[in-house]
Amino acid sequence: MRKIYSFYNQSVRGDTYRGGGNDKKSLTPAPWSVSSQTNLLPKLKFNSPLIMDVMMPWFVSPRTKPFKPFFSLLILFSLLYFKASATDIYVSINGSDINSGTKEKPLATLHSAIRKARELRRLNDESIKGGIRIIIGKGFYQLHEPIVFRPEDSGTKDSPTEILANGKVVLSGGVKIKGWKKLNGAVNGLPKEALGKVWVTAIPNFDGSDLQFRQLWVNGNKAIRAKNYNGDEMGRILSWDREKQTCKIPLQKGINLANIKGMEMLVHQWWAIANLRVKSVTIAGDAAELSFMQPESRIQSEHPWPAPWISDKTGNSAFYLSNSIRFLNQPGEWFEDLQNHKLYYWPKASEDMLSAEVIAPALENLVKIEGTIDQPISFVSFKGISFEHATWLRPSKQGHVPHQAGMYMLDAYKLDKAGTPDKPTLENQAWVGRPAAAVEVSYANNTSFQSCHFIHLASTGLDYKKGTTDNEIKGNLFKDIGGSAILIGTFSDEAVEVHLPYNPSDKREISANNTIENNLITDVTNEDWGAVGIGAGYVHGIKILHNEISDVSYSGISMGWGWTQTKNAMANNTIRGNKIHHYGKHMYDVAGIYTLSAQPGSFITENVVDSIYKARYAHLPDHWFYLYTDEGSSYFTIKDNWTPAEKYLQNANGPGNVWENNGPKVADHIKQNAGLEKPFQYLLKEKANSSQISINQAVNQSVVFELVFKPDNLPGNNALKTFAKENNLLPGSIYKWNNRLVIYTSSLKVESLQQTLKRLNATEIKLYDNLFYDFNREKNCGDKPVAEWDNIILSANLVKDEKMQKEYLDYHKTQFEKWPEISKGFCNAEFQRLAIFKNDRQLMLVISIPKGKKLDDLNPKTVENNPKVEEWNAIMKKYQEGIEGTKPDEVWVFFKPIE
Repeated sequence: MRKIYSFYNQSVRGDTYRGGGNDKKSLTPAPWSVSSQTNLLPKLKFNSPLIMDVMMPWFVSPRTKPFKPFFSLLILFSLLYFKASATDIYVSINGSDINSGTKEKPLATLHSAIRKARELRRLNDESIKGGIRIIIGKGFYQLHEPIVFRPEDSGTKDSPTEILANGKVVLSGGVKIKGWKKLNGAVNGLPKEALGKVWVTAIPNFDGSDLQFRQLWVNGNKAIRAKNYNGDEMGRILSWDREKQTCKIPLQKGINLANIKGMEMLVHQWWAIANLRVKSVTIAGDAAELSFMQPESRIQSEHPWPAPWISDKTGNSAFYLSNSIRFLNQPGEWFEDLQNHKLYYWPKASEDMLSAEVIAPALENLVKIEGTIDQPISFVSFKGISFEHATWLRPSKQGHVPHQAGMYMLDAYKLDKAGTPDKPTLENQAWVGRPAAAVEVSYANNTSFQSCHFIHLASTGLDYKKGTTDNEIKGNLFKDIGGSAILIGTFSDEAVEVHLPYNPSDKREISANNTIENNLITDVTNEDWGAVGIGAGYVHGIKILHNEISDVSYSGISMGWGWTQTKNAMANNTIRGNKIHHYGKHMYDVAGIYTLSAQPGSFITENVVDSIYKARYAHLPDHWFYLYTDEGSSYFTIKDNWTPAEKYLQNANGPGNVWENNGPKVADHIKQNAGLEKPFQYLLKEKANSSQISINQAVNQSVVFELVFKPDNLPGNNALKTFAKENNLLPGSIYKWNNRLVIYTSSLKVESLQQTLKRLNATEIKLYDNLFYDFNREKNCGDKPVAEWDNIILSANLVKDEKMQKEYLDYHKTQFEKWPEISKGFCNAEFQRLAIFKNDRQLMLVISIPKGKKLDDLNPKTVENNPKVEEWNAIMKKYQEGIEGTKPDEVWVFFKPIE
């Protein structure tokens, strides 16, 4: 008991916790310590009255005497004794794998520690009843092969295996590169401006040959692989020839495209990029025609989505070339010359190459947790470990042409005849692979990563694949990652076409009941711009809670796969309380939160999505959204999400979605509570500095939709109310007259409604977005508008005479100047707004009045002591006539709101 007490008392009273005062909240965990980062006492909850009563004497001061009854101390000590019965295995940077693994004689590698733990479990050693803790001392541990956990390494609920950091522990898949010398003399192809400024060293040997890599970190900062356009600049392709599988680009002044061996092209296309290895360059005038290596050449030219963008209006697809010594022309760039076994780097002014730490990645996987469907791995946790410097070489060896969310295409093409049994209109087919991850987990349950760092990684950070259940990813930092921070769940097996619903007969395959909570994800997707912050495929019961995601090139959270309304493995998923900002840095068709396919019982609530970048080379500059339910999304509740405007997209959604109370009017406490919760906000000091790229502002204008139906085919009120809920519309925004419906809404909803309104089976859908007259009370009367309005909607036609139509429009164009009495009459009648929209010769008039008042009572006030209004009305009558379906003498008809 003394030994346990002194160990506990030291961990509480020593350097492991810091903070003054006698409030338990003032106790702040010190970073990179065993007791702070790994929670050595998980059974003790500090907010428990009994535990706090017993523990407070030691927390207050070393001099404070205990004052609670002795039986409370016995309870505490028994809890401590239970936890302390775990066996500890120590690893140290100065240890040896022939040692016993005690604190005094630590092992040198995690690999050996796992083997020792495995043997203890195999022998059912009495010492491990309380679990096994592998405690790794601070240091940089270079891995020469992935650390692999197998089913035999499983713990149990009462005897878990924990891998803990005692200090800052880095598990690195990288190689430190030394021997730098300043380059003397010229090198063939090196630009003149680089002469005398570039340093050189030999490429390190790895596995018997030169180490090939695509990333390089200098003093912890990612250097730039030499490219032909500097900074964020890119060129624009001239054309793409699908039959020849070639691309034409403009010749760049001062850039010689000779000696292209190893050169690559990155092309920006809609929501994904492609990395293509250049096979040949043919110069013709002021253009160069590029051909590419297989297999990426065929896939890139055959697949229809996403494809190179050709547009006179918004510009063709952007591109840059990389990996040639001819592009090494500014500080911070590097080039690996595999032919001559040399690595060149132009250091920044702040970097001293004689002392700089330069690291290149060598391993694709750092840790693999590999169970099987019948023998999953259980109860293994990592706490406080930093996973760094993983590579990914597929783009260098086979190219990289992603379909979506970083999943690369193995084969893809357009169908000659559209349609599949699940999707009659489907026009393309694709089969995809999954990018490598620094840490990969498959067939595992009750595993966790807590307070870990995933940084300086080429591809995905952490990937929970098939058969993963009841796992937790909590309180981690994901930063400087080339691909997605986190992937989870099945997307598509390589043998299965991506549009086929996934619902395996053996439900153990499904990724279920996992939690991703309170993680900081920042500066990820910085190489594969179409990857995402958090990507969830076919998942069931997932909880994505209180994460903060910033500085991503595409979407923050993407959940779902398959593009299908057919019910599948997905259900009961939750995205709640996340904060997503500064996203869409490069790619559009994008959202802070994006979904696919049917997911019954799923909720997207109380999130904050803000600040999307103005992507310079976006194919469609306005095609960005805060929330986006894409193809097949069904049975979602989207509620209480704060966004600066209601710029959302519902594309080809299925049934059962409910939108309620989203946008800038959501309660302040929801906005304040989103993102990292207080115990995890210490991570925010690691947040990447946001780019200087401008932020998009949604332009919100009023528009009117009109739907014309066949006689007696107008939808009923209940059907319209359901439609309103599914489309983020207020019921009061839908009006009807005769066989027509009118929806008065925001321009931000036009793209969604142009699709979803088709479900109502109208014979004609008309959009009125030409607002040619707009009386505004605040502007024209100098009064603040009332808080709540009722909108009165009327419609009429202009006469067919085009000359008279022009006269009508001219009158309204100059009315505020030449007929100021009209505005005065509107002000007197308490009109809040009077707007007139036009489509062809039909007009929509919207009069907004204080809620609860009647137009019949207010309208006469427009002419009180104001004969000019009567004169105006008399003139206007000759320009107007009734719409189809009106009575002979009827001109303006009133649309009534649905009840």
